[in-house]
Amino acid sequence: MAQSDPSDIVQPISQQSPTAPQPIVIQNYPSSSLGWRILAAIGWMGVFLCVPIILGQAITSASYYDTTEGVSEKYVSGSKSADDKIAIINVKGVIMEGEGYIRKQIDLVKEDKDVKAVVVRVDSPGGTVTGSDYILHHLKELKKERDIPLVVSMGSMATSGGYYVAMAVENEKDAIFAEPTTTTGSIGVIIPHYNISGLMKEYNVEDDSIMSHPRKQMLTMTREMPEEHREILQEYVNQAFGRFKDIVKEGRPDFAANPEKLDVLATGEIFTANQALNNGLVDKIGFVEEAVARAAELASIDPKTSRVVTYEQPTALFDLGLAQGKAMNWDKMLELSAPKAYYISSYLPPVMSSFPFGSR
Repeated sequence: MAQSDPSDIVQPISQQSPTAPQPIVIQNYPSSSLGWRILAAIGWMGVFLCVPIILGQAITSASYYDTTEGVSEKYVSGSKSADDKIAIINVKGVIMEGEGYIRKQIDLVKEDKDVKAVVVRVDSPGGTVTGSDYILHHLKELKKERDIPLVVSMGSMATSGGYYVAMAVENEKDAIFAEPTTTTGSIGVIIPHYNISGLMKEYNVEDDSIMSHPRKQMLTMTREMPEEHREILQEYVNQAFGRFKDIVKEGRPDFAANPEKLDVLATGEIFTANQALNNGLVDKIGFVEEAVARAAELASIDPKTSRVVTYEQPTALFDLGLAQGKAMNWDKMLELSAPKAYYISSYLPPVMSSFPFGSR
């Protein structure tokens, strides 16, 4: 049998010489059908529709779990790159329910483990009894939970409920600083009441309200207040006043040892910074920088190598009460007409609380 010539044997492409020309294989793919194109278009439309929905759900979820509502940290002084922080919590304006900006600041500090000390900056004439007590409670909880020192810096005014909040220092020494021009004090309670019954008689207007009991109208402006009702309300005020003085004794231990001294001061009278210092209502005359230095000292950190921060409140578009085109916020007006006890240095607390500078 004749042997075949090796040159006649066709080798696989992979075994051919590298210099040998490579065959070009061309495959023809069928063109996409109209059906496939429609399916692809539908798929892309689904993607475009789903992305906004998914993003919207993510934003909604983030908003649901976000308790800060736009309150953000801002650098004040010290080292910008430092880990240790001294936080300044602002209590400004008329105090109403206590929720809102002030509570959000407290929550931010509570969650930030880099904060080693707190300065509460008080610039407030006070507000409602409940709102002031709410803020005091949460400041104390912050101190207890984080085990960090707290110092108070008083601004232009820290009266009544503003002074009440300052008692969050408890028995810490040299912890309340008042600026040279600070107005403080006004330790007392008031339930505003106005009597327009004489005016109504003059214009022949009668209050013909139907009530379950005469005491339901104890604070009505349209009738003379009976002595029985006045005694009931006075007892209510006395109890709120007693709690105020007890809180002051916690923050000013010297008054606990000498309650008669506090009774002399707790008349609703306001005091200058020097008068407050001489009477033991504050510890030092100094600005916020001195308060920061004291907080750093109590925390055993250096204020120059720490980062001092505060918290900014976002500016609402309709802060003047004209939101959504409403000329009058009737639910707020109704709220203001309800009887409330106030720790406040003012003769028109309900009117003041309706303005946008309220700290809420």
